[in-house]
Amino acid sequence: MNTTFNRNGEELQISIEGRLDTNTAPEFESLLENNYSGVTSLTIDCEKLIYISSAGLRVLLSAHKRMKGAMKLTNVGELVM
Repeated sequence: MNTTFNRNGEELQISIEGRLDTNTAPEFESLLENNYSGVTSLTIDCEKLIYISSAGLRVLLSAHKRMKGAMKLTNVGELVM
């Protein structure tokens, strides 16, 4: 899994590439936790995400609950959807 973070004030954009599964979900969750502060808009670009497991879904749901603003997933491929 590779991630790219782009923060612009209160907006955080993350691009995720590869697999978000049992092995990579803790790392992704940690990255999110370290970057939540002051964020009111979170966009996760899933264009290059090829697989997501229930562990990855749990991280996304947890992130949604913790957000004090809007969160959206973009470019979600058919296989991941």
